[in-house]
This record gives sequence, C-alpha cells and structure tokens, in this order.
Amino acid sequence: MRWLAVTVLVLHALLVLFIVGGVIAIWAGAAFRHGWVHNRAFRMLHLAAIGIVAALAVLDIPCPLTVLEDRLRTGEASQQGFIQRWVSDWMYYDLPGWVFVVAYVAFLMIVLLTWRHIPPR
Repeated sequence: MRWLAVTVLVLHALLVLFIVGGVIAIWAGAAFRHGWVHNRAFRMLHLAAIGIVAALAVLDIPCPLTVLEDRLRTGEASQQGFIQRWVSDWMYYDLPGWVFVVAYVAFLMIVLLTWRHIPPR
C-alpha cells in the first residue's frame, strides 16, 4: 500500500503545480499574447481547483487527498523513500491552520482577478 500512498502524494503535488503554475502560465501566456490563456475549459478547471481548496480550508475540512494518503500509509513507521520525502518536504509546512486559510483564499482572489483581467472566451 505504500506505493499507492506515494502515488497519491505525487498526484497531490501535481495538483498544487497545476494551481500555482496555472496562474503563472496564464500571466506569461497573456504577456506573449498566446490564445490558449483564454481557453474556457482550462480556466474553469483551474478556478474550480483553487475554489475547492479554499472552500475546504475555510470550512476546516481536511484535504481528501491528504486523508487518503494517510489512510494508505496505515500509520506504519518506516523510512520514507526519495520521492515521498522530497514531495512531502515541498508540500507540507508546520504552520498554524489559519495561515493556510488566508493563503488559499488570497490565492483564490488572485485567480479571480486574473479571470477578470485576462478573461476566458
């Protein structure tokens, strides 16, 4: 089951990259006048992704991917593999919960402002 937990962790990291990298890609694409930045399906999926993350944080609901990963690990105390350690260190920080709520909602606001200034078609 460890490999499934690592797979969930990597998928979780890819989702984070999609959310953060998506905004950066939209801004860069708009600066270079690439038409794909106005793709409605991509933009809706991006907005939905950060919207769900922010809603879960505001409602104090644990991330389903994190819960699934924890359950797949079954609490066994074994040494982490390279990918698991690298992705975990990159994604998880020991900060108070309210910091994440503020960060996720602020990022949602950035995505909404991006939507307004670089609208989809």
